[in-house]
Amino acid sequence: MNLNLLFDNLTSPALLFFLLGIIAVQLKSDLEIPAQSSKFISLYLLFSIGFKGGQELSHSQFNIDILWAFLFGFIIAVSIPFYTFFILKKKLGIENAGAIAASYGSVSAVTFVTAVSFLEFQKVIFNGHMVAIMAMMEAPAIIVGVMLIAWFNKENTIKLPQIIKHSFTNGSVLLIVGSLIIGLVANQSQAEGIKPFTTDLFKGFLVIFLLDMGITSGKKLSEFIKNGWFTTLFALVIPLINGCVVAYLSSFITPEIGDRFIFSVLAASASYIAVPAAMKIAVPNANPGLYLPMALAVTFPFNITIGLPLYYAIITLVK
Repeated sequence: MNLNLLFDNLTSPALLFFLLGIIAVQLKSDLEIPAQSSKFISLYLLFSIGFKGGQELSHSQFNIDILWAFLFGFIIAVSIPFYTFFILKKKLGIENAGAIAASYGSVSAVTFVTAVSFLEFQKVIFNGHMVAIMAMMEAPAIIVGVMLIAWFNKENTIKLPQIIKHSFTNGSVLLIVGSLIIGLVANQSQAEGIKPFTTDLFKGFLVIFLLDMGITSGKKLSEFIKNGWFTTLFALVIPLINGCVVAYLSSFITPEIGDRFIFSVLAASASYIAVPAAMKIAVPNANPGLYLPMALAVTFPFNITIGLPLYYAIITLVK
């Protein structure tokens, strides 16, 4: 089963277009995505992710257990970028540390889908509000990453209240949070009216975005190779720690094995869609040649081959 999941995901158009971008640079091709088009695609992805997440939230039936689950997801999304930033800061610099920390605090929708397939194979169900929690966890990690970069930047003379305001009013953060709220208040018929744009076009724009990220990463791949041992070790060990710790702590939040497993996978995953799209706009000096290969080429395959069965085993042992 895990080999099938690995093959399906390693042959997905999203990953292959990312690799095509890297190959194009190595071949010294003139293939490139115009800067304005690239920015538009980044904005589109943030809008689509936020709006669909808001729609999922609007369909959730809230009760105290669901509120605790949302709070737990929020704490995960905030605490992971906070502690990982300080591990990364000295070695990789403030801007790269903030971008990578945000990536690992945020979540991977593709890893989430793979986790759902894993649960289906195990014949284990999970609650629908976990989809909304996944969407909710995108924005807090981005906000924390931007705040930490602004706070520790030596050239920055802005005080804490201004930093918080800047973090929330930053274009990429404002778009994903604003889209989430709009998706939450829009009714189903209103959402259907723009569904071709928010849903049907998403995968097509995603592969073009990852092609662009592949080209950008390929141009800066030497930085990843230079820090290879550190970045690779981080991309393997940190998700493992996050996933295992949450697999245990989730037992205090819910007894549902499926929900606990999803929490573990979300904690262990790293974003290579929303965060790169946000950081491309919010922190253009952060090097995507570091945070994209770490999330997409190291953490993602590790999770779907080793991480998923490991987190599931811990959850079934800790009841």
